Parts: sequence; structure tokens; C-alpha cells
Amino acid sequence: MTTPIPSIGENLKKIRTSQNLTLDEVAKITTVSKPMLGQIERGQSYPTVNTLWKIATGLKVPLSSFLRNKQAEYAVATLQAKDVIVEDNGRMRAYSLFAYDPVRNVETFYIEFDPGCNHCSEKHLDGVEEYILVLKGKMELDLNGKTISVEEKQALRFSADTPHAYSNPFEEICTVYNMIFYPY
Repeated sequence: MTTPIPSIGENLKKIRTSQNLTLDEVAKITTVSKPMLGQIERGQSYPTVNTLWKIATGLKVPLSSFLRNKQAEYAVATLQAKDVIVEDNGRMRAYSLFAYDPVRNVETFYIEFDPGCNHCSEKHLDGVEEYILVLKGKMELDLNGKTISVEEKQALRFSADTPHAYSNPFEEICTVYNMIFYPY
């Protein structure tokens, strides 16, 4: 037997109150009784998956909304050599700052492109977007046969569901933040 998730009731109450709904109103739109909803919110009862689906459907929220633990107010990330991905014979180094987070649907990297670096990326899943913020130097992105130059203090957003390539044909290193957003 698995241990119940205590945050279900807390999250149900937060969602209900954020939608300005009473327990009576939630009972009507979910077909789950008011007493059961109250017991779930107080942590006195844990819903079955079917009951949780009824509640999620009625409130029009993802089922995972009830499973989220309280998030920290903030998080500080530091580059760590153990979290580096090396490509193009060491000329590209991608450091994971924030690993993929299914709650936020995003992951964040700090990437260094040495002079002469060329990195081809396969297409990502449909709907995925990338954001590139150039901190130092400049780079080129090949996207659908078009070369886009991005310089220091510029940013680029693009649909990453097509093959694309990063290059640094310039004489100085290029450093960027790369954020990848997933639509699911």
C-alpha cells in the first residue's frame, strides 16, 4: 500500500479558493459530495483516482495540480562541472541550471560556444519553443535554411520543432542562457 499524498487536500483548497468557489459549487460541478470534498481538504480522506479525475475535470485543472508539493519561494542555481554536456569535440559546453520541471514545463541551460563551434540539434517535439539570451559574444542560428545572427544583449525565441543548428564562426567565445519550454 502506498502512502497518501498530504498535499492533495491543501492543493484542492487553494484551487477552489483561487476560483472563488464554495464547497457547494465544487460539489455541483464535480459530482463529488460536499462532505467528501471537505474531508479531502482537511486531510481526513484521500480520494481515489476516479474521484480525483472528477474533481480535476470539474475544476478544469490538470490532475497533477493536486499532486504538487509546495514549491520553494526561490531557487539559486550554480554551474557545476558534473552537470555539463559536451559536444563538438569540447567546443560546446551546456550546463544544466534548472533540470526539466514538469510543473513549469521548462528547463534552463548556460551554454558556452567556443570559436568555430557548430552544433546541430534534431527537431524537438511539436510545440516546443527555445529562448536564447546572448550574454557575451555573438552566434548564428540556422533555422529552416535561414541564418539568424544574435549578438550580445540580444535574445531570440523560436519554434524548436524543426532541425536547427548553432554556430560560432567568430573569434571570441559566445555564452548564452537557453530556456526550453514544453507545451505539455
